[in-house]
Amino acid sequence: MPTHDAHDRFDHLPHDLQRVGAHRAPGRKGRGWVAFWWALGATVALIAAGVFGILSLNNRLDISIPGISPSGSATAGASAAPTAAPTPVATVDPALSVTVLNGSSSNGVAASAAQTLESAGWTVGATSNANSQDQPTTIVYYSDATLEAAALGIVQSLPGATILLSNDFIDSGADMTVVIGNDYVAPAQ
Repeated sequence: MPTHDAHDRFDHLPHDLQRVGAHRAPGRKGRGWVAFWWALGATVALIAAGVFGILSLNNRLDISIPGISPSGSATAGASAAPTAAPTPVATVDPALSVTVLNGSSSNGVAASAAQTLESAGWTVGATSNANSQDQPTTIVYYSDATLEAAALGIVQSLPGATILLSNDFIDSGADMTVVIGNDYVAPAQ
């Protein structure tokens, strides 16, 4: 039996084909990294979308571009000067009710302050003692910001008093509550 086969057309292949086996070329170098880079890019994109989504849901995302106002129109260099809130003018409104509480260590101070307020034109609804008798200063409490001018009017009648926007005495039923402190000096009669 012959050990050598006859040469045919399949034995004469060009040398630059670099084929192995059944027409399969060898894999290129670095081909495995392509999948890694695609996976890394997809991971970064998903994380960025998640962070953006969470921040926008929590209203903590503030995308502002310098030179552009939030409404979308461009500003013309210098911004407009902020307008100052008008300062309320002290007024006396007899339609508002005032409660006077004695927060000082002296007796009869609430009645004296009530007389002073009534003579200035205020309507005093009630006088009583405060929960504590160690209030250092006289404070006019009002619960609505529109009553600030009226609270300033009470301060004009009770020199040295201060005003405070607070809901501490909203249950009293009065529009404003005055708590007389140890600094109150009754006017000379």
